[in-house]
Amino acid sequence: MPTATTTPHTITIAVLGLGRMGTALAARLAAQGRRVVGWTRSGRTAGAFETVADPNDAVARADVVLLALFDGPACREVVDRVRDALRTDTVVVNTSTVAPAEAAALAGQLGPRYVHAPVLGSVPTAAAGALKILAAADQDVLARVRPVLEALGTVHRADDAATAAALKLVANSSLAGAVLALRDCLQQADALGLPRDQVLDVLELGQLGGLVARKRGFLDGRGGGDDRGGQPAAPATATATATTATATPTAEFTIGALAKDMTLLAAASNIPLRSAAELTAANAASAPTHVDGGSRVTPDTDIALAAAVPAVDASVLTAVLAPLHAYLRGHATGDPAPFREAFLPTAHIEGIRDGAFVSWPLDEYCRLFPGHPASDEPTRSRRVDSVEVHGTVATATMTLRHGADTFTDVFLLVRVDSGWRIANKAYHRQGS
Repeated sequence: MPTATTTPHTITIAVLGLGRMGTALAARLAAQGRRVVGWTRSGRTAGAFETVADPNDAVARADVVLLALFDGPACREVVDRVRDALRTDTVVVNTSTVAPAEAAALAGQLGPRYVHAPVLGSVPTAAAGALKILAAADQDVLARVRPVLEALGTVHRADDAATAAALKLVANSSLAGAVLALRDCLQQADALGLPRDQVLDVLELGQLGGLVARKRGFLDGRGGGDDRGGQPAAPATATATATTATATPTAEFTIGALAKDMTLLAAASNIPLRSAAELTAANAASAPTHVDGGSRVTPDTDIALAAAVPAVDASVLTAVLAPLHAYLRGHATGDPAPFREAFLPTAHIEGIRDGAFVSWPLDEYCRLFPGHPASDEPTRSRRVDSVEVHGTVATATMTLRHGADTFTDVFLLVRVDSGWRIANKAYHRQGS
């Protein structure tokens, strides 16, 4: 950090996580004359700054370590991996969007050196150094990294890490609401037979104007950012718009990431959010998740495309999610009773366990649970990744991180007289 012989421009900043935002942050800092070294698990390189294959190499050289990762479990994993390489005077700045409890846990783990600093803004905002940064840290530590943060945008002080994380989720909730409101407007306009260009022109004049202007290229079927060139697009159906726009490589903030944030907010506030369920469904409908080298890859689908996905009745989504939430309660508590609530009595749970295929009937599966939470339950995490409803059947996927193991659960659900139930579950287990 700055001393009598260093300046903010001579310190080294390690950026861990080079997705859209991480790359934009690193490139902005490098463009401002700062020494930047980056790392990402994918091994992606960037011409604007140095990258290394081992995060410990980056951290060992760094005065500031900046995290730009997808979620709390990723932050935990990376921090655990590099903790021994941190110098005693290195400050860790976390720009990732995580749950309040996850932010508080990271602050407790790293102590005064930790700055929780989620950002408001997109990739172009980061490139322009115009982010809004919600920073929580000891006053002296924040003062040390303020020049770095101010190269990225305007710093707004938050009381503590959990508060900063909660404020970021609430801010993203307003974005989710705007996206879904835009979807409703476009669907009503399509039903009235209104030309899409005229509808977008008028919407730009109203409360959604900023969002429409930024995302118009996705909304009018031409793809790309804010390009108004070319011939006016013909009125586009939701399907045609989604298909055309999904092909563009310029997504700035994905539906999947926003759905993840709304799921975190719903869990933290203990208040069900329509936006969490509807964005999860929109993410599944907008583009299929594919598998690359054994890993699930989230489609690069910009949030604007959620406005092009037909709405699913919120009451239906709530009903479909009910057995999935019961399933989550069973894992969190170790009590088998919620599993009996979630599954049909005829259900089977299938997958590869200890190298062999297993197919448990429900009673046998329930006997695996001791009736109390696992000893490491505070460190475990679970999330619903996608839900698709097809009349009286539905499918869902879920990710569970239990210690060193990550599980991908795939569910088949059916609607029966008493509501929705899980008919069968299959899972894939991946060790560390």
